[in-house]
This record gives sequence, C-alpha cells and structure tokens, in this order.
Amino acid sequence: MDTNSKQASSLLVLIVDDEADARSVLKSYLADYCPNHHLAGEAANVLEAFRKIRELKPDLLLLDIQMADGEGFDLLDMFSSHPFHVIFTTAHDEFALKAFKYSAVDYLLKPIAPEDFVRALEKAELKHSQDQLFHLMKMMEGKGKKESFDKIALPSQDGLTILSLKEITHLESDGCYTTFYAKDGQRTVVSRSIKEFEELLPDDQFFRVHVSHIVNLDFVKKYLKEDGGYAVLQNGLKIPIARRRKEEFLEMLKERSAF
Repeated sequence: MDTNSKQASSLLVLIVDDEADARSVLKSYLADYCPNHHLAGEAANVLEAFRKIRELKPDLLLLDIQMADGEGFDLLDMFSSHPFHVIFTTAHDEFALKAFKYSAVDYLLKPIAPEDFVRALEKAELKHSQDQLFHLMKMMEGKGKKESFDKIALPSQDGLTILSLKEITHLESDGCYTTFYAKDGQRTVVSRSIKEFEELLPDDQFFRVHVSHIVNLDFVKKYLKEDGGYAVLQNGLKIPIARRRKEEFLEMLKERSAF
C-alpha cells in the first residue's frame, strides 16, 4: 500500500501483538468498522515493532502489553518522544493506570467489543486532528516567539478555540494536558504539554513560575512570601512560585514597573 495516499483525516495504524489470532481480529475490525483508516502493517514482538515504527511512521499503535520479548511499555520507552498515539489492547486489566501515564488514548480489554474498538479509534482520530491543528497554529504564528501575535488558536475537544493573549490569566498543567484560563472564567483544555506553550507564548508577558503553572504578568496583583512564595492574580487566585524561579519572577515584575 502507498502510505502517502491516505486522506488527511485517516490514521495509519500499526498492530503490535504476539498472537496471530488477536492481530487477525484487529485487522478485521479495522477493515469492517473503520474503513477510513489504513493498516500500515503488523508486528509480533517488540523489536519487530520498533523497526516497523521507524520504517512506516504510523499515526496509531494498537499495542499489546505482554509479549514474548518484552512489554508494550518497553517499546514505548525506546522512543524519546512519541510521534504516534497508542491504544492498548490486552487481556490484563492491572496495567491500566500505567498505560495512561504513557498518554494512552484508550485501554481495551480482550475480547474487544466492536463498539469499544470504534469508539477508541474515534478518540484517536480526534487527538490526531488536534495535533495537526496545533502544528498548523504554530506555523501560522511564526513557529515561536520571534513573530509577534495577539491571539492563539487552541485545538480543543469541541474544535478550535481562539483566545486573545490579553484575556488569558494563566495556564495550568496536568500531565500531558494544559488548561487555559481566561479572565471571564472560560477554561480550555488542550492535549499538549505546558512546555510547548512556554516556548510559544511571548516571554515578556507570560512567565512559568512553577513546573505546573504559567502566569500572564499583566494579571499579577501582588507577590506573597508565605510558604515559599505565591503570585496573586487579580481574581484572588494564588499561584505557587518555585524557589528557583522566584528571583527571576520578581525581577520581571520590577522591570514592568509592577513594584
């Protein structure tokens, strides 16, 4: 199959399972229930899957956990970053929590019901579309801080949300998800890491005060020394400041004539 011929909305899928029967079921589900997506290939063990991921560059892995030469987690650990999404397909329910720490789209228990399979593929397609929107957004905004912009386009579960930078009060991280808070109370959750937005947003306006928090300096009302330090926003919310960021944070406030 020519993998370059797939439609923009389709996913290129790699099936990784050491049981031939299990691979056969997944292939038939993909063909019968999700014909808009395409099978890139299949692998029967971790090492074979590693080679095929590098060769075929799939958008999605249907990944078993326990295989003859290792675990699905071992495969994921071979990559410093994952340019693909993962749906775990397994007969074991005890790995669910660990699976979602790897940002799994879904966790399907065998025998897999067709409706659960379709629902998981729809979730993966949504996440893939959000990724494409995010990369488009970065291209439109100059791929970084060198180009000035006053609005940001956020791929959310409902579609695309446009926020003005001057309306954003702060950002909060929760693993691989980032929540944008606006001064009107609106919240927008994006399936991207806060580090990516730290690199994108203008650093003379937005400051990462903590591993989980970025604040819009325009909305900082005061600084509190208690418990290591807090930035207090105009709405009264207290945002913790990491000790290693406190000095730089206070210096930026002084430069902006806030203090």
